[in-house]
Amino acid sequence: MDEARPSRLRPYRAVLGSRLRAQRAYPLSFAADVLSAFLIGLVEFAEMWVIFHNVPRLGGLDLEAMLLLFGMSNTCFAIADMAVGHADTLPTYIRMGKLDAFYLRPQPLLLQLMTSDIQLRRVARIAVAVTVLCFGVARNDIQWTPVHLILFTVTMLSGIAIFAGLFICAAGAQFFLIDGAELTNSFTYGGSYASMQPTSVFPTPMKLVFGFLVPVAFTSYLPAIALLGLPGPALLPNWLAWAAPVAAAWVWAAALFLWRLGTRHYQGGGG
Repeated sequence: MDEARPSRLRPYRAVLGSRLRAQRAYPLSFAADVLSAFLIGLVEFAEMWVIFHNVPRLGGLDLEAMLLLFGMSNTCFAIADMAVGHADTLPTYIRMGKLDAFYLRPQPLLLQLMTSDIQLRRVARIAVAVTVLCFGVARNDIQWTPVHLILFTVTMLSGIAIFAGLFICAAGAQFFLIDGAELTNSFTYGGSYASMQPTSVFPTPMKLVFGFLVPVAFTSYLPAIALLGLPGPALLPNWLAWAAPVAAAWVWAAALFLWRLGTRHYQGGGG
């Protein structure tokens, strides 16, 4: 039994290994990709920094609190993007008929898609996010009790799961939309952008959307105000930060439902 387990993972390791070797085969191109990802992370941070540098407080948060909020949100999103962000390629697989080959293999379709590619250049964006998060932790006066450490750990794991689930939701919807990347990106990348803002500044309908329907507030805003001891708005009190695992479970329930619905709807590439 123990010898059979590694063999089940061998196909996934072989695919990922070939992708990684292919990216390193052209050093100049790889360096350009890493630099572009690094610049994207810097531009996103610069946008937030300019806003909070010119406004002393926004939504009850100052510049130091923004560093914490941005770092938590962007770290979770960047890790999820590296792990499953390539689910964006599903429409291309469908149009070119490549997805049909996945059905011929004796592995779960979703697991094949999740391990079909990995972009090393995204490590640069993770590095920017983690650096900002470290500054946010250092610049804010947080009493790191065991409770706060548990909340921070739960938040980071749940935040990664929430963003990963949103990518799978988008992939499941693509079985019906095919060319609807702009629509699904409004929930994945748009959700990431919304998570970098204090949710308290949104009007009530958007608080409900980003607080409960697409619960990105649980990845950064709610845990940030909980760690800083801030009360939060009426609809989003700081104690809700502990419900991040529930939000992640809700997103993944929707993701697996949409994925199952999409795969049942799929009739082949037609080529």
